[in-house]
Amino acid sequence: MKCRHRVLLLPLVVILALALVAPASLAQQRRLVTIASGWVVGVYYPLAGAMSRIVYKVKDLNLRATVESSGASVANAQLIGTGDADFALLQNDIAFYAYNGVTLGAFKDKPIKNMGAIFTIYPELIHVVVTKASGVRSVGDLKGKKVVLGPQGSGTEANALQILEAYGVKEGALGKAERIDAAAAADQLKDGRVDAAFFTTGMGSAVIVDSFISGKVALVPVIGGEAQALVKKYPFYTSVKVPANTYKDQAEATTVAVMAMMVARSDLPEDLVYRFTKAIFDDLKQFHAAHSAAQNLTLETAMNGNPIPLHPGAARFYKEKGVLK
Repeated sequence: MKCRHRVLLLPLVVILALALVAPASLAQQRRLVTIASGWVVGVYYPLAGAMSRIVYKVKDLNLRATVESSGASVANAQLIGTGDADFALLQNDIAFYAYNGVTLGAFKDKPIKNMGAIFTIYPELIHVVVTKASGVRSVGDLKGKKVVLGPQGSGTEANALQILEAYGVKEGALGKAERIDAAAAADQLKDGRVDAAFFTTGMGSAVIVDSFISGKVALVPVIGGEAQALVKKYPFYTSVKVPANTYKDQAEATTVAVMAMMVARSDLPEDLVYRFTKAIFDDLKQFHAAHSAAQNLTLETAMNGNPIPLHPGAARFYKEKGVLK
């Protein structure tokens, strides 16, 4: 009889045990979020990967962040706008255009307001690369020259036109304006088919390294009153020095740069973004190890060049750390 009671009680014990365990198990399910990055061979992708690994380790954050390769800045802003990405890496000038619905056709009169800043990371320099044979020594010398402005509708194109404007050079004053991608621009520079090209990319980028291997090109500075006027009109720019020999036989030069930055959908919970931000700064060592560009991020530089409102969760973190009043 006792044996029979034990047999009858066993299923009940199992059911009760499952009832107790199941809610706890469900509570531990991780929230899935997406980080829109860029090309797998670029800088954004490893940075996003590092953030994904960092937040996964934080038990009370309970997140699993998947990294999505994308067409980079413009596409990433649009993914935030449609809600198809939760976090994204993009240039700060693109964030400015997207949030305010200006400049680029992708955003003009179509502002993306559901986007909040988390931090800026590293400068993406506007490299003005010219052939030595062109005789160009200043942006002002580009009048009458064949110049690559970047792909149609791209951030690089906008940067190029803004810099030309600062130097009083209208597009119509150029000999010819080309709108092609960076790889094609580098090839045309090396072949002498164009006199100059604008590239918006991190310092030491492979496409610039490749352009300088020929020994036929030089880096033109963006400095002086023109650079100051540019920064005053477009506050997302900053000045950056390019040390000598960053590229083959390249002289030291100063140019302007935009900043790569991290954003989030503004409707993500404040506490989630607060703990996400805290997780990154609590493990900067791992983040810095992901790529040399990541080493630029510190608590003190996290808001440099930020052109849009902070996400409330990020603002809460910076106030807690005393870097935001």
